[in-house]
Amino acid sequence: MSVSALNDSSLRAWIDIPFQHDFPIQNLPFGVFETDERGPRLAVAIGDYVLDLYVLSTFGFFDDLTELGNAQPRVFRRRSLNGFLRLGQPAWRAVRQRVSELLRHDNADLRDHPEAAHAALVRQRDVAMLRPVKPANYTDFYSSLTHAANVGTMFRGPENALLPNWRHLPVAYHGRASSIVASGTPIRRPRGQMLAPGADAPTFGPSQQLDFELEMAFIVGAPSNLGTPVPIEEAEDHIFGLCLFNDWSARDVQSWEYVPLGPFLGKNFGSSLGPWVVTLDALEPFRTAGPAQEPTPLPYLQTTGDHHFAIQLEASLAPAGGPETVLARPAFQGLYWSMAQQLAHHTSNGCNLEVGDVCASGTISDPGAFGSLLELAVRGTQPVPLADGSTRVFLLDGDTVTLRAYAEADGVRIGFGEVSGMILPAAE
Repeated sequence: MSVSALNDSSLRAWIDIPFQHDFPIQNLPFGVFETDERGPRLAVAIGDYVLDLYVLSTFGFFDDLTELGNAQPRVFRRRSLNGFLRLGQPAWRAVRQRVSELLRHDNADLRDHPEAAHAALVRQRDVAMLRPVKPANYTDFYSSLTHAANVGTMFRGPENALLPNWRHLPVAYHGRASSIVASGTPIRRPRGQMLAPGADAPTFGPSQQLDFELEMAFIVGAPSNLGTPVPIEEAEDHIFGLCLFNDWSARDVQSWEYVPLGPFLGKNFGSSLGPWVVTLDALEPFRTAGPAQEPTPLPYLQTTGDHHFAIQLEASLAPAGGPETVLARPAFQGLYWSMAQQLAHHTSNGCNLEVGDVCASGTISDPGAFGSLLELAVRGTQPVPLADGSTRVFLLDGDTVTLRAYAEADGVRIGFGEVSGMILPAAE
């Protein structure tokens, strides 16, 4: 079956899947789970279940997939997708196609094999989802024009909102891969050095301006060679898929330290990565054009065709014991720089990609739909009302932030699940 055939909106699974569920048969995102009885396993999501790829392999459902070589079944019994990704794009596609075939309503191979089906299908409520990849490196871009203009206006004034380079290259910083955690992992309020307004000298203590950042990240599945740039027309061949990402930020620490070398301790204390990686193949029906770029990018960043994806995002906040409040619903396709441009620029100097690299979009904001409290509360000057009657300018201990995303067309919803994290008090 072709990639487009796997995305056919008429496909149905023999598993009961509610309408507008995040995980229909057209999606089949990849992740890693474990239970008390099972060690870490690779899986795909289907409806309210995870489908254990290790079990499918041991029952022989992948035996004729030559793309896997002699890697199975052990490649499906790992703590990350990295080993599977190293098998290459033909292996990713072969497994997704076979899983799609096995789940189709008119295919009885798995459906009528009670032992295999019972072992392979596990309710999502009964599993713990792990971080899907072991990040080799982490880069965070700054690709939302609305966000960059908002932040620039706050810190430099409207006349200098965008720095001279912003419309010429995808600005980014290298973050800390070791502090990227799985969804549901609590985030400890960081301590840091800060300069209070009007003060002559900094102080050290818990951040008072802790923030979230609503982002998407792409996962590198195919490496590149040191010293060899990736041409922009080949950039997407190196991307396995996308997942939700929250780049937690201590704004008071960040504002004091970021000149002249950029983000450091205000950023690297924790980032939350969504549990499910939605493949570019599953997102193919949602390709769309991005915003016009003026001035025209330099030749190595120029693209033809549609390299943005129509994805709806959502950020919500729930105080300890309180109800959830949706704070913003921006759109992913509004980013000024596409993932293809980000990757091509990243490697343009010969920097090599590694399997498992996480490259995040930067905060995603639209006019009137801002992906951070820094923007929503206008740098702490306009408190944001919550459903329980309280307000926020920055995050308080006990707050839980949850991010969600989906693409939808022709009655098919391709979702990313959610990524969440609760704020814990600073360490003593």
